[in-house]
Amino acid sequence: MIKIFKTLDNAIHEIDAPEKDCWISMVRPDDVELQSVADRYCIEPDDLRAALDEEERSRIETESNYTLVLVDIPKVEKRDDKERYVTQPLGIFLTKEAIITVCLEDTPILSAIGSKRNREFQTHMKTRFVLQILYRSASLYLQYLRSIDRQSEMVEKKLHGSTKNRELIELLELEKSLVYFTTSLRANEVVFEKLLKNENIKKYPEDTDLLEDVIVENRQAIEMANIYSGILSGMMDAFASVISNNLNIVMKFLAVVTIVLSVPTMIFSAYGMNVSVDGMPFASSPYGFVLIILISIIMSIIVSLYFSKKNMY
Repeated sequence: MIKIFKTLDNAIHEIDAPEKDCWISMVRPDDVELQSVADRYCIEPDDLRAALDEEERSRIETESNYTLVLVDIPKVEKRDDKERYVTQPLGIFLTKEAIITVCLEDTPILSAIGSKRNREFQTHMKTRFVLQILYRSASLYLQYLRSIDRQSEMVEKKLHGSTKNRELIELLELEKSLVYFTTSLRANEVVFEKLLKNENIKKYPEDTDLLEDVIVENRQAIEMANIYSGILSGMMDAFASVISNNLNIVMKFLAVVTIVLSVPTMIFSAYGMNVSVDGMPFASSPYGFVLIILISIIMSIIVSLYFSKKNMY
């Protein structure tokens, strides 16, 4: 799918055909769309397809007709009715005539830019436009990292009384997301550093300041991801022991209950044997049944009190 935008009257508007100083947004494009854009702007088709490969590494490449900036951006996936955080490549092509973005799936970074109410982005200011996309990407990383931290706190509260592995699996998924984020953020940092030194991209002083802000945001995201990853790793080790201990407590309680209930069972079993009644206490008494029940209850209470004093419950 291809959408074309251009700044008109100080606002982003969608247009029907490519024009000078426009922005071409390509989301999961087919081969025909890729080839048409490649022919029009003299871009290598393989470079356009690079952003459609989920395993593609972040990099910056400068060719005679264009500059490719390939970075990883965060995205949210729905798995088993739960949100999972991963990354996907975003290719940004800076040409003399237009800005071209290629992405495997739609992302809130680009969809927000295409809003008509957005007056911050100017398609004719190409370098600024690209840097603003990168800044939004770094900000989105920070937003998702805070969300991961909140989710980990919620799981932590559930873990205190848990005897199952469900919460540990949730923490494992969050830790995997942090690994994806950390790897992508470090690769992006290398691209931003090269972009800062790249003389083929025209940058005004304001653009340089914005790029430095992007680098700062990215480094902050790396630090947050490292901190949260360390916390989650330690938390998983600790709560694995907590879950095991909770299970031991349950098993201990069940063992004590079994012992307490075995006392009347032994008494009733003795009186249920097919032997002569002459030697059985209270066998000839009309209140024998009630007395045996009372004795069983009293002995069970005594055993319960003993275990209670030993803090076995």
